[in-house]
Formats: sequence, structure tokens, C-alpha cells
Amino acid sequence: MPTRTAAQRRAEARVAYDAFIAACPSRQLLDRLSDKWTTLVISALAGGPRRYAELARTIAGVSQKMLTQTLRSLERDGLVTRTVTPAVPVRVDYELTAIGRELLPVLGAVKEWSERHIERVLDSREEYDSRATREEGAAASR
Repeated sequence: MPTRTAAQRRAEARVAYDAFIAACPSRQLLDRLSDKWTTLVISALAGGPRRYAELARTIAGVSQKMLTQTLRSLERDGLVTRTVTPAVPVRVDYELTAIGRELLPVLGAVKEWSERHIERVLDSREEYDSRATREEGAAASR
């Protein structure tokens, strides 16, 4: 087996983690991070540890199943920790890990961007749908 230089090993590592390659494991992580529930859970945990019920109240519209799945996935990926405190009833807290906190500026920026630009996006959708409807009507009358 030929010896590889440090530069060659770094180049191979860059190729190994290229999300444009279908089999790249970073693509799975990108998929997780682009999920709306992931963004909202991470944003909700920005202020510190929260209990499940607090998260459910904060994130309107999330089902119990989706919140549970999202928290488990984030815990599995090392972005969230789950701490069980023996009490009656048992207390379970969720908190961002160090790597999860690194995501806050990125996902927070996406969340803020979407809130800031939703009106323009809605206007564009309306214009597109109106144009598409007119074009379909014109094509049908030919």
C-alpha cells in the first residue's frame, strides 16, 4: 500500500464528506438540520434547558409524535441532551449541547430571515400561481 501525504489524506477527507455525493453521511445531517421541527426545537432551547411540555407549548402545531421523534433524533446526533431527574413525577429536561449551541446563529438566522421575508415570498407565490392559472387557461382554450 503506497504511503499518502498529509495533503492527500486531507483531500480524500474533503471528498468523503461532500453533501453533493448521495452516499455522504453529511447529507443525512443536512436533511435533519433542514427540517422545520429541528429548527424550531433548537431555537426553543436557545434560552436554556426546557421540559417537554414547555417545548410543546412553545412550538405551536407540533404533534407529540413529531416532537418526540425530533428530540430523540437530536439527542442521537449529539445536539441535545436529555436529563432525567428522579422525582414524583419524574422530571425530564432537554438542553442543547456545545455542538447544538453552535447551530444557534445559523438556524436562528434562517428563522429570522424567513420571518422577515415571508410577505415577499407570499406575494411571489400569489403572483406565480396567478400567472400559472392564466397560462393553463390560455393553453386549454387553444
